[in-house]
Amino acid sequence: MYKVFVNNAPIHLSTQSFISDNYISIPIRKANLKDIISQLQVNPSLKFHLFHKKEKKLLKVLHRKLPVVVAGGGKVYSQENKVLFIYRNGHWDLPKGKAEKGENIETTAIREVEEETGVTGLEITRFLMKTYHVYKSHGKYKLKLTYWFEMKTEAKDNLKPQQEEGITKVKWKKPKNIKKTLNNTYGTITQLFGMEYL
Repeated sequence: MYKVFVNNAPIHLSTQSFISDNYISIPIRKANLKDIISQLQVNPSLKFHLFHKKEKKLLKVLHRKLPVVVAGGGKVYSQENKVLFIYRNGHWDLPKGKAEKGENIETTAIREVEEETGVTGLEITRFLMKTYHVYKSHGKYKLKLTYWFEMKTEAKDNLKPQQEEGITKVKWKKPKNIKKTLNNTYGTITQLFGMEYL
């Protein structure tokens, strides 16, 4: 099962034709994604489920319906087990950004964390997951596919929000404060944290 977020409302994708009476199930080939996105923006409580019997075709059709923008991001830990957050557009977020031409995704993730937060000395410890969310650019909907990596660093000072990207704060959050932080974030970000935070 995959989730594509429109703000905090997930569109579920699966290889099953039915998952629950609570969902509006539509074959992905027949789905009008622009219409679904518009409906979710008006009523985020609607539950949509798109399906195809073959998983590879499911994602292939999705990518055909919406232009894909590939990005890399980091869930960064300090030596004290704090997590690095950024504040942008009224929400807490994790640093991420679009891959440049010819750049491998690990390099993208490290570069974007450095640029958006000022933190250096980053080391990737493992790949976490891929997330999908819809956004609008120049009047057109796009699908952002973000590859997330767990990272660590010994650096903790010299935090510098990338203001030209709309980032106004960069903060290390203690584990005990993360649950409160996740009350003001995006669905894609909550996927990166365990159930103890939700």
